[in-house]
Amino acid sequence: RTTPPFPSFSRPPLPPPPPFPYTHIMTVSGPMKQYQVVGRKAPTEAFPNPEAYRMIIFAPNKVIARSKFWYFMQQFRKMKKTTGEIIDVNEIVEKNKNQVKNYGIWLRYDSRSGTHNMYREYRDLSLCGAITQLYDEMAGRHRTRPRSIQIIRTAEIAASDCKRPDTLQFVSKDQKFPLPHRVDSAKRGQKALSDTTFSVGRPTTCFR
Repeated sequence: RTTPPFPSFSRPPLPPPPPFPYTHIMTVSGPMKQYQVVGRKAPTEAFPNPEAYRMIIFAPNKVIARSKFWYFMQQFRKMKKTTGEIIDVNEIVEKNKNQVKNYGIWLRYDSRSGTHNMYREYRDLSLCGAITQLYDEMAGRHRTRPRSIQIIRTAEIAASDCKRPDTLQFVSKDQKFPLPHRVDSAKRGQKALSDTTFSVGRPTTCFR
């Protein structure tokens, strides 16, 4: 008596693993930077010298700056990453970062209900700092994802052109910052608050 062979069960091949979920999503980690990205369509025999396009993009690093460049170019022109090339990517660094300036930012963002235009004002030492404030505030107030924000225009505005109350309270000429409570700081050869290292009574910080 022979035993019949066991049936062979062939398993179907496993599907390929999904791509890393954050490769196509823009995340903001750290301060934003300003980049100048120059790209063009890949040269061919019919068009050996295609037209180049330059774009100013705010992104945390060069990788995301390149990705955003192709995202916008695919909307404006018939050009995408597979049929184009990036010529140069440069970071733009501001020269004067020692003075607080007023910045106006025009933007467009996508919410749960639709697409909205918005104008905001910020005070910062640099434009990149103002853009970083913008992304933080839009995430907190409107639950906006960084990939849903498109910056249309930025400008350094004068104090007379400011419109928002948060900015107007700091642009007046007679602005004062009173210090009602002051604590003596330790100087060279002296101790703070008292001559002794340990004191029984609480220090008085009210200004007299």
